[in-house]
Amino acid sequence: MPAPKKNARRSLLLASATLLSVSLTAPAAFAAPRPTPSSSPSQSATPPANMSTVGGARLGRPGTQVNLASGVPVLPKDVTARSWIIADAESGEVLAAHNAHWRLAPASTLKMLFADTLLPKFPKTATRKVAPSDLAGIGSGSSMVGIKENETYTVHDLWLGVFLRSGNDAVHVLSAMNKGVKNTVQEMNQHAEELQALDTHVVSPDGYDAPGQVSSAYDLTLIARSGLQKKDFREYSSTVTAKFPGETAKNKKGKTVRKSFEIQNTNRLLTGDYDISQYPGIAGVKNGNTTNAGSTFTGVAERDGKVLLVTVMNPQKAEHNEVYKETARLFDWGFKAAGKVEPVGELVPPKGAADAQPGATASSEANDADGSGEAGGGTGTGTGGDSAKPVASATTESGSSGIGIAFAITGGLLALLAGGAFLVNRRWPLRRR
Repeated sequence: MPAPKKNARRSLLLASATLLSVSLTAPAAFAAPRPTPSSSPSQSATPPANMSTVGGARLGRPGTQVNLASGVPVLPKDVTARSWIIADAESGEVLAAHNAHWRLAPASTLKMLFADTLLPKFPKTATRKVAPSDLAGIGSGSSMVGIKENETYTVHDLWLGVFLRSGNDAVHVLSAMNKGVKNTVQEMNQHAEELQALDTHVVSPDGYDAPGQVSSAYDLTLIARSGLQKKDFREYSSTVTAKFPGETAKNKKGKTVRKSFEIQNTNRLLTGDYDISQYPGIAGVKNGNTTNAGSTFTGVAERDGKVLLVTVMNPQKAEHNEVYKETARLFDWGFKAAGKVEPVGELVPPKGAADAQPGATASSEANDADGSGEAGGGTGTGTGGDSAKPVASATTESGSSGIGIAFAITGGLLALLAGGAFLVNRRWPLRRR
């Protein structure tokens, strides 16, 4: 019924405004010192005693932070990750966390920041003929989508390569289009600062292990929440399979043709695997794996109108697909606990949110949420709830716009709520809880 929906959205907006008001007035002293290029990801078995308190004092404490009370389910015991977080994507409430601000190597989850920074810059139809220099400096053993020198690719092709195959080659070509890797790294660090992702320091735009390259479960969740407010980001991160351009060659008749091949998303909660099923309601976001980082993953899922974000960093249990299995257990807990558990912190808004022009953000986010906006121009996973299928189950042809919308059920409510909450904060006197 229309009226209850409006009231529910209004209530969520008011709740979001209250939660976010603290972060907009929080002093900078709550943030731990910014990581420096000389610092290294922590190899210690224990987190540091003093971590950032961005988002709330409890998020800076080592160990598990949760407000267990009558009616709140007990957290799953078989979660071995060094760091994890469960948050409401709409309100920003952090439902539970474990070493949320521990600065660790992020692996390819850092590509979320790369995408959030660069997606608005190039139209999907823009093309790039790949020069040898575009592919220089890619780390040994990197994940690749299969880009070839002297072949031409659209920006759409390149983003499919980034999101589905975690292609470092695609990242380097897009960086070349963005005045090079050095400039791209600088812009990513500036964007992290704007998002208040202060645990994050970028050295390599693709997330490849590098001295001093760090992020945290809190920051990766914050970055994912920002990215998911972009229509293209939602679509790419939810795409399961796509066609990718191959090499140009002559066929048997002597005609020059360019064949394509299928690529599949490496996010196993989207695609499933022999020991894990697609997670019901999953809608992205990004996975990663390197020697220093171990396995990392940030996911977003929807169930019964509730949208949750979960980030898991470096499970210590050495089992196949363990990062996805632990993510699924935390999602299951989050959906059961939502509405019952008191939050232990919040995902803060970007610095510029307080300076948003009334009406401008709401209008642009509304267009994005209804699909008219465009950036740049079962087994071993848990109960599953009432949803029978993942939100994202799309297949796309290279160069087409027919990509599965991640928030097919919620219709982009995330963007509307976040944009509205920021505007409410601007209009009303800021209050501390």
